[in-house]
Amino acid sequence: MRRFTAVVEQDRETGLFVGYVPELPGAHSQAGSLDELAENLREVIAMLLEDGCRP
Repeated sequence: MRRFTAVVEQDRETGLFVGYVPELPGAHSQAGSLDELAENLREVIAMLLEDGCRP
């Protein structure tokens, strides 16, 4: 299993959590909770790796 680091911030205006994975261009998402954001990022990472993106 690969491990990636996500950078997460919370938007002060909307309250949404925004995250991205610096090692993978295009790996970013947002969500209303940290759990949802983590799941979204897992899905994005899986799709990018399936498409041949390499860190």
